[in-house]
Amino acid sequence: MQKINKPRAIRRLVIWYKRNSAVTSIVDTAASSALTASNVAGNVVSSAGSVVSTASNVASNVAGNVVSSAESVVNTASSVVSSASSIAKNTLQPLVFDPLKRLQNNDNVLDRVEDSQSKRIWIAVDGMGGDYAPGPILEGCLEAISRFPINIKFVGNIEKVKDAAEQIGLSELLENEMENNRLELIDSGESIGMNEEATAVRKRKNASINVAMDLVRNNKAEAVYSAGNSGAMMASAIFRIGRLKGIDRPAIGALFPTRDQTRPVLVLDVGANTDCKPSYLHQFALLGNIYAKDVLQVKKPRIGLLNIGEEECKGNDLSLKTFELLSSEKSFDFGGNCEGRDVLSGSFDVVVCDGFTGNILLKFLESVGGVLLDILRSELPRGRRGKVGSAFLKSNLLRIKKRLDHAEHGGALLLGVNGICVIGHGSSKSLSVVSALRLAHSAVNHGVMENLNQLQKLQVLNS
Repeated sequence: MQKINKPRAIRRLVIWYKRNSAVTSIVDTAASSALTASNVAGNVVSSAGSVVSTASNVASNVAGNVVSSAESVVNTASSVVSSASSIAKNTLQPLVFDPLKRLQNNDNVLDRVEDSQSKRIWIAVDGMGGDYAPGPILEGCLEAISRFPINIKFVGNIEKVKDAAEQIGLSELLENEMENNRLELIDSGESIGMNEEATAVRKRKNASINVAMDLVRNNKAEAVYSAGNSGAMMASAIFRIGRLKGIDRPAIGALFPTRDQTRPVLVLDVGANTDCKPSYLHQFALLGNIYAKDVLQVKKPRIGLLNIGEEECKGNDLSLKTFELLSSEKSFDFGGNCEGRDVLSGSFDVVVCDGFTGNILLKFLESVGGVLLDILRSELPRGRRGKVGSAFLKSNLLRIKKRLDHAEHGGALLLGVNGICVIGHGSSKSLSVVSALRLAHSAVNHGVMENLNQLQKLQVLNS
């Protein structure tokens, strides 16, 4: 009888895991089980074939019965092979197709929110803001509606929105969601361009971000999202819904990944205020402390001040004076200066800095994911082993890149204004929109605004 060779997939697995004795042992055991079952099946099938041939020479009637029995035997043998294959697959799949599974658990801490038990809320979306609006923004909104307990007031030029929906094949879904009262189209003018001054929101009353912000001001929506001009959104928020009492300057807070993937760090400000006073940074720390408690569910957030050294005597005049203010604050846990290498270490829950420094830090992090992926690709072995390894790890490496790419996290909260405002990345597409709307829902659901409004009672803000 001709010997049956090992399946090609199993041979490749043996090559890839050859240097790991424990994994190789498991693979070999599974492969041996599958091979043995295959040999048994082959023998049974071969014997069945001989029986059929002999029976045909003796008598056709008897042969018919034997053939029927042989078919039954063949089916039984096929079941044995299928079972062995299933066992091998169940044994190998966790090792082969998900070897970095521990890096994928809890990709986003906000996923822990049980959305099914949350109240359905209305969110206003600037549908014209962003590099690719309105199509991908609408697509992300429709996806978010199906995943989270939210309703959407989609603000934009209605004709352009419907044309975009037709181009990407979402017209029917859009109409269904409108009939179900889960999405409403609100007509507006164009958005504020990325290259325009933020003060343009004062002249163009009908701009999409202004219309969306008015929905929050008039209590027709509980949060607002825009992937458009961030300066324009901040200006619109200040002019339309106002700042919190006691807060001089709102700050943009962004979540950065850390070594502990279940516990990101909030960095603020990352671009709203390039020139800051010590009192501004002190207020940023107060805002970040409340956000970390409410949304990130950290009982006692550790606050850090971004600086060039750990010692309290290090840094420029802004850092030295801010250190004094934060050290004397009793309402939160100040952990001292945070060096650049400590931002992603997980040692701090909130890191405070001026908007100029924070924006550089944010843009640097955005590039890390792509660079790291390129390095990992270049370090993979060449030849057949490299191709097999790349095939197995491709999806995992992409997940690592996404964890390090801030744009994949959807957006950042504008803290310090009298409403929930989420600022999206300018290049946001549907996936980023979904993440940003989840962030908005989480902020509303955890009562962030109620606790932020308590800041005005602090003596330090009234002095």
